[in-house]
Order: sequence, then structure tokens, then C-alpha cells
Amino acid sequence: MVKLESCVYLFIGQDVRSKEERLKKLKKESLLTPSIDFNSETIYAKETSLLRLQESLLYFPVNSEKRFLVLRGAQDLKEEPRKFLSGYVKNPNPKVILVIDVDRHNPKDVFLSSLVKYCQVLRFKEEKGLTTFDLSQQIDLKKPAASLKVLNQLLKDGEKPERILGGLRYNWENRISDPMELRKRIKLLLNCDLEIKTGKLKPAFALERFIVSLCSFRSSLG
Repeated sequence: MVKLESCVYLFIGQDVRSKEERLKKLKKESLLTPSIDFNSETIYAKETSLLRLQESLLYFPVNSEKRFLVLRGAQDLKEEPRKFLSGYVKNPNPKVILVIDVDRHNPKDVFLSSLVKYCQVLRFKEEKGLTTFDLSQQIDLKKPAASLKVLNQLLKDGEKPERILGGLRYNWENRISDPMELRKRIKLLLNCDLEIKTGKLKPAFALERFIVSLCSFRSSLG
């Protein structure tokens, strides 16, 4: 159970304006106005090493009882900082108010789920997560770049290749009325599935090639 006095906050959502307003309020409540600039720091997960994160959490506040640290895009942290942070939130430095910022909470992400247990969680507006239905739509629109973007986000969110293929097949079998078109799509799908299962190609590359082929296939149908 999360303790109300926890000095670690987890911001979840994509409403940037509301997040910034809440951050300003937290700073005013926690820091003396003259010392806000000296005791506030923002770091970005993609650029943050384990050492950098540890150093930022160990700095002492200046002319203040507290220090304020914001970690942006925590879902993009590398493995070592993730492990450290999962342990840190269980026994945080009481002189540092840490705000961990993520775009969305993916229940499949063990790291984010571990943070929820020990942080004060503030939820903001989140966009609906992408699904294989969205991927199928982009394929039908003959947009390979947009299709690959959706595919990469699905993989990043932890969706398994076999579930992506299964979702596409289910969508097609319930929507496509032309038997010839359906057979051709299923054939491409089964070839991709075989390449993944036999290890002929890495799953991500096999899926990308499959998606591009589908977009070209749709174009050839006119």
C-alpha cells in the first residue's frame, strides 16, 4: 500500500499542460520560492545513465529542506537505471522529491507496475492505446510508413509477434469478403509466422517486411 507521505510521485498520461500545472503546484508546496531554481532539476530517461540518475538523487538541497527532481519519459530508461529505480522507490531519499513521468501505464511493463506500488500516482488524460485493428487500418490505407510506426509502438508496448499476427488474421477473416484476397493475405501471414518460428529472421524484421509487402499487395489490387 502506498504511503501518503511518500516523496516519490508517478505522473501517468499525455496531458502535458495539466502535468506542468501540477508540477508547479508541487514545487510551490515543497520548496521556498527563492530557492526553486537552485533546487529543481529535470533529466530525460533516454539520455540518463545509471550514474547520472544516482548523482541526481544524491545532490543536497541548497538553502532548502527539499530538492525537486523530474525524470521525463521514464518508460525509456535503460535496464540498469530501471533496476536501480525499482529498488530506490522502496526507500527513497526523504530530501528529494522525485517525480517520475511516463506517457502511459502499460500493465505488461513489469518496471512501471513495480513503481505503482510505492509511488503517489497521479493520472492524467491518456490516449487510447494502439491495437492490431489500428495496424490493419493503416495497411488498408496503403501507408507503409504509418503502418510501421503502429507496428513499432505495438512491439514497444510489449505486444507479442504471434498476437499481432493473430489479431490481423482475426480482423481479416471477419471483414474481408473477397476469398482470393483473404487467401493471399493469409499466405503472406503464414510465411511471416514461419520465418519467425524457425529463426530465419528476427521477429521485428520479419514483421516489418510482412507489413511492407501487405501495403504493396494492397496497392497492386488498386
